[in-house]
Amino acid sequence: MKITAEYKSWITEVKAKIRSSQIKAALAVNSELIRFYWELGQMIHEKQRQFNWGDKIIERVSKDLKEEFPGIKGLSPSNLKYCKRFFLFYYSEIGQQAVDQLPGIPLHKIPWGHNILIFSKSNGSEEAQFYAQKTIENNWSRDTLALQLKSKLYERSGKAITNFTNTLPEPKSDLAQQTLKDPYVFDFLQLAEDYKERDIENQLIDNITRFLLELGKGFAFIGRQYRLELNEKEYFIDLLFYHVPMQCYVVAEIKNRDFEPEYAGKLNFYLTLIDKTLKRPHENPTIGILLCRGKDNLEVEYALQDIHKPMGVSEFKLAEVLPENLKSNLPSIEELEEELKKLDKKE
Repeated sequence: MKITAEYKSWITEVKAKIRSSQIKAALAVNSELIRFYWELGQMIHEKQRQFNWGDKIIERVSKDLKEEFPGIKGLSPSNLKYCKRFFLFYYSEIGQQAVDQLPGIPLHKIPWGHNILIFSKSNGSEEAQFYAQKTIENNWSRDTLALQLKSKLYERSGKAITNFTNTLPEPKSDLAQQTLKDPYVFDFLQLAEDYKERDIENQLIDNITRFLLELGKGFAFIGRQYRLELNEKEYFIDLLFYHVPMQCYVVAEIKNRDFEPEYAGKLNFYLTLIDKTLKRPHENPTIGILLCRGKDNLEVEYALQDIHKPMGVSEFKLAEVLPENLKSNLPSIEELEEELKKLDKKE
């Protein structure tokens, strides 16, 4: 590109900003680094618009800045493009204000790599705010954030059909509603083609860390096939949890088939049994979750309408299961590794 007087003046201003903000020291301080990237993205955008500079200007800016500051990371062309995208993604919300003034979105408290994932994968600032807040609340690693983005957590949260507004007081009903999802995604399970409910249950416990991550913050696992007794008769609950923030037990029943109204009646019985035998006076009513392979939403609403115990119904999704005849035609991990070794040798 042609180096104009305007560009020379502007790149001098950018270099001065880097020096004045002492960015070398600020690299260890995340909030200062995020503010700097925001301002750099803003400067690039404004100058491109003012002088009609094309995207090649970013390559030139990167070259000039790296020559001046060879020890500073984050000045590559790709990162400068991310800085510009970062600014433009939230620009309509706060205009020229500082990045930490965006209402409800503490972007300067989130690492840069997390920020890139959020604004690259979100469809708007409301969705970005959701993932930013969840990242801070749960101290998510970048890999965990990527998993939640991939599973579309924002679209699933609070979507279960429940009777919480009729069975729980506010704000407990709102908190309980936001705690449940629809659908739940158990794509980390490895199941044979003819799996049964107990197979799902067993693997959920074997993968308890991923299971609790999918359930959400606050769940503590109590037990599986949890035994209860009434009049010398035994009953077994599929999965029993305790939700610490809500201070209540949570019963999860798994049905490897579509929802049937009688499932709600049985779950209602289990909730009553827990409340009578386990719940202490200071604790809140037990909540039930029915996890089904499918459901008719209207049927669920009718089934829950006159039930006075708090419960919700959600679908769950599993990873696609390959038929055995297709599995046999696929290469094993060992065979793939051997082929990769052969390719490496050829190269």
